[in-house]
Parts: sequence; C-alpha cells; structure tokens
Amino acid sequence: METLLFAITAVLPIIILMAIGYFLKHIKFLSDEFLVVANKFVYRISLPALLFYNIYKIESFSAIEWNHVWFASAGIVFLFVLGMILVKLMIPDEKQKGVIVQVIFRANFVIIGVPLAQAIGGEQAVINLSMISAIAIPLMNILSVIALTIYVHNEESGQIKSTLVKIIKNPLIIGIFLALLVLYIRSFIPLNDLGEPVFMMQNQLKFIFLPIQWLAQTTSPLALIVLGGTFEFYVIKHLSRQIFIGTVMRAFFAPLIVLSAAVIIDQYSEYFNFNYLVYPAFIALFASPTAITGAVMAKEMGNDSDLANQCVVWTTIVSIFSIFLTVLILRFAGIL
Repeated sequence: METLLFAITAVLPIIILMAIGYFLKHIKFLSDEFLVVANKFVYRISLPALLFYNIYKIESFSAIEWNHVWFASAGIVFLFVLGMILVKLMIPDEKQKGVIVQVIFRANFVIIGVPLAQAIGGEQAVINLSMISAIAIPLMNILSVIALTIYVHNEESGQIKSTLVKIIKNPLIIGIFLALLVLYIRSFIPLNDLGEPVFMMQNQLKFIFLPIQWLAQTTSPLALIVLGGTFEFYVIKHLSRQIFIGTVMRAFFAPLIVLSAAVIIDQYSEYFNFNYLVYPAFIALFASPTAITGAVMAKEMGNDSDLANQCVVWTTIVSIFSIFLTVLILRFAGIL
C-alpha cells in the first residue's frame, strides 16, 4: 500500500501541472504563440542547463561503478534496437516510428526516476542513480536524436552525414558534452583539507552556477505546462493503436525484460554484483514513464508531436500500476 501511495504521489504532480496547462490554454490564458516559444525555450535553453547541472553534481569519474553503468547502457541500447524492430513491423507512418522507439527506451529520469529511487533505496540509491546518469542521460539523448531523425525524410534526413551533424548541433548533446568536459577538468584540480576541489563552480563561480541551476529548475514545470497546453483529447481515438503499443512496451515490457535480465545475470556473474541499492536505480531507469522532454524533442524535430504528447500522458498514468507491480514483485523475491 505504501508503494502504491508513493507511486500515486510521484505521478499526480505531473498530471496536475499538465491539467493546469490544458485548462489555461482552453480559457485562452495561454496562446498558441506562447506555447511554441516556451517549447523552444525548454528544448534549447532550460533542458541543456538541466542536463549540465545534473551531470556536474557527480563527484568524479572515479566514483562511477562502471559495471552498473555498462548494464544500464546495454539495457537502453537493447530497448532501442527492440523498438526499431517493432516499429518496422507495426508502425507504417514514418513520423510516428521515431516517437514510438523513443517512448520504449527513454525514461522520465529526473522528474520521476530520482524520487522513485530515493523512496525505494534512500540516498545511496540516488548516488548509484547519479553515477549511472553520467552515461545513461547522454546515451538516451543521442539515441533520441537518432530515432527522431532517421525516419523523417526531407532534403537532409535519411543521410548519415546530416544525421551526425544534427546530433553534434543538438542543444542537449552540447549541454551534456560541456558537463562531461567540466567534470573531467575538475578531476585535475587539487583538493583541500576536506577532500573537496579547491575550485568549484558553485563556490568560486557562483554567479554562473546559480543561473544554470535556476534555468534547470524551470525545465520540468514549464515542460509539463506546455505539454498540457498542447494536449488535445480528440487525437486519442485516432492514435489509440500507436499509444497502446508505446504504453505497453514502456510500462510493462521494458522493466520486465531488463530487470529480469539483471536478476539472472546477478545470479551467474560475479562481475556485475548487483545489490538491493542498485535495483532502485534500475527501476527508476526502466520502469519510469517515458520522458516528458522526449515530446519536446519530437515536436522540434518534425515528428508526430500529438503521438509523443499522448504517450507521455498514458505511460505516466499506467506507470502508477506498473511501478507498483515491479517493486512488489522484486520485494516479494527478496531482491529489494
């Protein structure tokens, strides 16, 4: 019951903010022009700041448990490949294929993943999740750019060169690259008596660090309000089949496949050595609903934004039950 209440508590704020956006749009308080500009702001400004901020908070590269990172990365790539096979067989519309692929492998890492991991495993679980995020976040964003680019055919897309250029120029990738670069440089900075670097952005460059932090904090609420404002109920019936495929794959099959693999590998491999504090990170990564920012990316990159918005809504709602079942089963098996 406590797990179910937590899942509801974690998801309801998202639904409420989206409902606020929907309500404000339909009473004409938010205009279409504002929603377009706000969408671009989230994608090009606040979201890169959020990615930079989250990665920068990791202590150092040496603190990363690479066996956990490699498994999580392999799980993401597997779901990406599975999604590409699935859409080839079941999704005829080119502008919808990349959206469904992204829904399957990309998690709502920040908004639901972090508090979910903390509720299940405490602060140590969050530390494990942060370590994994150093690679998982860039990987998910790179794969999202690929998925949302290769199926949309115009003068540039469909060509390997243009796809690589889009990946390099993507604001999210730039934010991630800068964060990893700063994290790498920080590893060479001498430590003080407390074991902390003598130079850190939040201390010596606070006038730069705070604006980045504040921009990062605007991402989730603004993205949710924009999604709510652009959400239209009339597309549900038209896209019901695609929504069902994406939702079932993300909410049920993704955690079932990857977490089952983790349990099996843990039993037969000494290298991975998963424990009860690592599984909350895996649950956060593979059982969370699809990322809200993925819908922002889908709209910006010319994919079916209606389908992307719908998948965010329905994977979020269904995840209340799938997260509960996932945690319940793992606890019953003595893994958590």
